[in-house]
Amino acid sequence: MAARADKPVIVLVRPQLGENIGKAARAMLNFGLAEMRLVAPRDGWPNPSAGPAASGADVVLEKARVFPDVAAAVADCEHVYATTVRKRGVTKPVLTPEQAAKDIAALPGRHAILFGPERSGLETDDVAIAKAIITVPINPEFGSLNLAQAVILCAYEWSKHEALAVPTVEEELPPAPQAELDGMIDHFTRLLKPCGFFLPQARAAATARTLRNILTKPRWNHLEVRTMRGVLSALEKGPKDSRGKP
Repeated sequence: MAARADKPVIVLVRPQLGENIGKAARAMLNFGLAEMRLVAPRDGWPNPSAGPAASGADVVLEKARVFPDVAAAVADCEHVYATTVRKRGVTKPVLTPEQAAKDIAALPGRHAILFGPERSGLETDDVAIAKAIITVPINPEFGSLNLAQAVILCAYEWSKHEALAVPTVEEELPPAPQAELDGMIDHFTRLLKPCGFFLPQARAAATARTLRNILTKPRWNHLEVRTMRGVLSALEKGPKDSRGKP
């Protein structure tokens, strides 16, 4: 996946563990981000522990670039955000990941998001380089996010402004046309009338309405309607022998 200038750059500042770099890469690629920059990784780069933790996000690791300091890593970026749970004495605009994502989508130029070391987070000098701070509303009694979690929160919010696929929605069949649904309900009604299902007559309309409500409540697709009609047709024809004959 080629990096685009309108996609934010993820900058990991002095990351400590290769596994966390790999997990961050995985989080990035899940939501369409591929440009990772590393500032002075503790164990050097490349790190053999990063690959397995990335779970297939190798393209992010292969293209990751290493810089000696934060200033060099974001030198080509007009907008820099620092993720931190506290301001660390620096007065800057404080945004949620959602607000930052809106800025990234709306403002022209390159955007970079800084993430600090696992143990201590960003230093005051790192935050000073940024134009804004990203802070997640979090439990004050347990405000500890791991590196990949922090990355995925920001990447997810940014992805809302991209046309990413939603597999579970795409895999669903479209709902059945009303005519098909009405045909199935009529089929039910035709089979149930001889069985006395709609008696007494005084309750027939209410019973029919309840049946329709039951059958129209799910989001039936055409395959489900066709299958149910097949069930009704089988009941209508009556029992068959083991050879499939009446």
